[in-house]
Amino acid sequence: ITAGRVAKLVKEKALLEQPYIMDPTKTVNQALVEAISKLGENIKIRRFNRFILGEGIEKKVGDLAKEVEEQTAAMQKQAVEKKEEKKEEAPAAVADKPKVAVDAKSVKALRDKTGAGMMDCKKALAETNNDVQAAEDFLRKKGIAGAAKKAGRTAAEGLVVQYIHPGSRMGVLLELNCETDFVARGEKFTELADSLAMQVAANPEVEFVSMEDVDPAARDKEFQMEMAREDLANKPENIREQIVKGRVDKIFKERALLEQDYIMDNSKSVGQAVKEAIANIGENIVVRRFTKFKLGEGLEKKSDNFAEEVAAQMGQ
Repeated sequence: ITAGRVAKLVKEKALLEQPYIMDPTKTVNQALVEAISKLGENIKIRRFNRFILGEGIEKKVGDLAKEVEEQTAAMQKQAVEKKEEKKEEAPAAVADKPKVAVDAKSVKALRDKTGAGMMDCKKALAETNNDVQAAEDFLRKKGIAGAAKKAGRTAAEGLVVQYIHPGSRMGVLLELNCETDFVARGEKFTELADSLAMQVAANPEVEFVSMEDVDPAARDKEFQMEMAREDLANKPENIREQIVKGRVDKIFKERALLEQDYIMDNSKSVGQAVKEAIANIGENIVVRRFTKFKLGEGLEKKSDNFAEEVAAQMGQ
């Protein structure tokens, strides 16, 4: 009896044992066998993955009416601030402003503090004569520097999107989360999700979302391997550790999605593009997970004589 129950449980979880949705009178396996017979080639379902939006995320239960009221008030406040900004900027437009040479170190410092894009940082620094603090305030007024404050908010809505490369030899499934389904249906969010799925396909070395996802054991193994390299043998211990840390960080950054150059704008990273989207849309946005399939990956292909194979199929 127990063996029968266990077998039943296993069958319920096996794809090939399920009723075929195109014809419930047969199983998926029977449909596959029929397709093999008709096409004359072996066919196998090798693997699959399934993402359920928000799966495993604890959703915050809030007062919807209050939330809408707060969002409306914030939008109204932002509109008023923009009007005041335009009034303040109007007289300055009359006089020609001297051009300010923007310092590269200041741009980097401002980007690190705010997550804003390079061009936004350059403009802010030019407007504030290379004063990083004043430039940060400038970006905050523009709504560009608000991404960090939203990062702690629960994002359990969003989209699961796919990207299938032309020729169907590479496929990506990606989950991008936001706070509300209203934003998830918006054009900006949808475009971001689609571009990120394409980004994963464009970076074959990418394995995980961020540096926080790196397995400590894998990092430690890489660290020990680098420490044992001959080119560092004569370096002092503290110098070796600094060099190795830099090398290991570089190795794993090449595998982290958020660290890659954004394919839609190479002047920023994927992480910076997400931060800008947070500031522009006004909700926390999180790249939660992705998976990618490369056709035939890991399979050993059999090399046959094509002419002999055709002759064999023709019965010659």
